[in-house]
Amino acid sequence: MKELTPFERWVIENKGTERPYTGKYYYHTEKGTYTCKRCNSPLYKSDDKFDANCGWPAFDDEIEGAIKKVEDQDGVRTEILCSNCDAHLGHIFEGENFTPKNIRHCVNSISLDFELESVKNKKIAIFASGCFWGTEYYFLRTKGVISCEVGYIGGHVEDPTYEEVCTGKTGHAEAVRIEYDADRISYDYLAKLFFETHDPSQLNKQGPDIGTQYRSEIFYIDEEQKKAAQILIAQLKATGLKVVTKLTEATIFYKAEDYHQDYYEKTAGKPYCHIYTKRF
Repeated sequence: MKELTPFERWVIENKGTERPYTGKYYYHTEKGTYTCKRCNSPLYKSDDKFDANCGWPAFDDEIEGAIKKVEDQDGVRTEILCSNCDAHLGHIFEGENFTPKNIRHCVNSISLDFELESVKNKKIAIFASGCFWGTEYYFLRTKGVISCEVGYIGGHVEDPTYEEVCTGKTGHAEAVRIEYDADRISYDYLAKLFFETHDPSQLNKQGPDIGTQYRSEIFYIDEEQKKAAQILIAQLKATGLKVVTKLTEATIFYKAEDYHQDYYEKTAGKPYCHIYTKRF
């Protein structure tokens, strides 16, 4: 069994419910298998996922034998559990006519993990735009993004800790390393999202977070990424925006501590210093 965070325990063990439209799998459209967060048992196939516009991931079928259905404590609804470990998943509803199967498994994202099918054209992108919790939040919810991990890059200290980076003396930026399916989403799209989810005119800060670790910087993997970023910066400057975003060739990316990964997913929160602003 996996070790769960307090919020994960509240949902999975105490039958809580995450807030609608906050889970990372609500807008998720990748091909693969959704598994139990606690025991890793396969639960749902991506082919059975559909958009019910309800705020939580919806499925109209489960993997055979994966789900246990019991009467909810309220005596009205039907609760769904992982048949292997009894982890609370959500509830099941019938008669809504969303799909021909006429059934909806309404599942908390926090109760799930995901195993991706093999990707032929997987690529990497690295962006720094202030607090990495907020940067990760938006990219995790983007179609074509396979995975995100937050960490540190651009400094001179080997394998720094969060506390060391926070001093501003290591030279690192808080950043997000993104794996994406280049057949489904372009680097240009990701870079535009980067510029639209933070203020690239703020120097060494983002909102209330101040320090060089919160700088706006793109760490490009190759010349193609560098050129794409240069074009977008030129476009933004042409609109009068005083862009201070730096372009730097990627060096070693150090993964941050586990408690920083999927932070808003674990805490059921939303970014406080990253707000989407249409710029292109």
